[in-house]
Amino acid sequence: MHNSYQTPGGEDQVFAQEADLLRCHGHRVLLYQASNNLVKNQSPLVLLGHTIWNRQTHHELRALLHQEKPDIVHVHNTFPVISPAAYYAANEEGIPVVQTLHNYRPLCPAATLFRDGHVCEDCLGKRVPWPGVMHGCYRGSRLATASGAAMLTTHNYKQTWNQSVAAYIALTDFARSKFIEGGFPAEKIFVKANFLQTDPGPGDGRGNYAFFAGRLTPEKGIRTLLEAWRTIGTDLRLQIAGDGPLASEVEQACREIKNVTWLKWLPRTEILQRMKGASVLILPSTWYEGFPMTLAEACAVGLPAIASKLGSMSSIVDHQRTGLHFEAGSASSLVEALRWWDKHPAEAALMRIQARLEYETKYTAAGNYAQLISIYESVLNRSENLSWLSTSGESARQVQV
Repeated sequence: MHNSYQTPGGEDQVFAQEADLLRCHGHRVLLYQASNNLVKNQSPLVLLGHTIWNRQTHHELRALLHQEKPDIVHVHNTFPVISPAAYYAANEEGIPVVQTLHNYRPLCPAATLFRDGHVCEDCLGKRVPWPGVMHGCYRGSRLATASGAAMLTTHNYKQTWNQSVAAYIALTDFARSKFIEGGFPAEKIFVKANFLQTDPGPGDGRGNYAFFAGRLTPEKGIRTLLEAWRTIGTDLRLQIAGDGPLASEVEQACREIKNVTWLKWLPRTEILQRMKGASVLILPSTWYEGFPMTLAEACAVGLPAIASKLGSMSSIVDHQRTGLHFEAGSASSLVEALRWWDKHPAEAALMRIQARLEYETKYTAAGNYAQLISIYESVLNRSENLSWLSTSGESARQVQV
């Protein structure tokens, strides 16, 4: 189940990949989806009501579950159209719910734990996330933030997160610890990273350029990246792939800084080809991140990363083994990491090997499938419902909604 975004991103990609992965292993998968495009013509009051409890979703979904009788309901995103009413529809039909935690929305109205250019945990652990409303953290609007805050407040008091979801999937150990800090039950939170559906194969990294791929937004650290390249000048070429609110700043920087190229938005296939030729990936985010798909893709092509020493990135990138860390938001620290990289080609070459090994160990489809089924099995064991498991060695059959 997934509420897709107006601008497709990593969550949408993971949702589609996991559904395909299950189908490839013989499971019957039923998809229930909604799009954020549906909110464009809704009044604020209607949107507020749907965000807290969408009656239509509850009615439709309960009827669908009653008819199809799946073993598991796996939710990726319910905001803002589907709403947490989906959990209750599943509960009322006696079907356990698994929720993947792609971002920090249950802890923060903006879903990022980020405000005014820095990490913010003012709402963490609060039943009423009032600070987020005061600061207008969601889309810079107090009204828009109030809608998400009302949803969080309602379901905090209803104990929805603790009682209506059988298991959560956090993408990193860091994210798991943050949700536990925010009051989520530790025993329900599993850790499973994102993965690549197909292996793109390793690249050679002979293009002699650094590469950034992502949304051009403040929390992605694009300003830190550009400031660093103003300092290092022509020492290393930089290619930037992506689009977003800061596109004009990137375009201006390309005119002012030699060896910086803006490629605009690129399809995933071309992103992977650019990664194969790159010397290093730069991930300068100033927010905690969930699990950037670019990191899994970089590992798959054997591309080391220079990443902010912050949140999930500090655990995904192993310093001086699969890449380097630098202080988040510090252009001078990034420059220092880049100069170290330039002076240690032998170590950089070894990191390419280790990055590829990291993919083979952690981010393959086969490994991810085994982890996902283990989580489902744990949930169904708890529910005393093991009928979906095959005892003859054949593929298990289930429906995922």
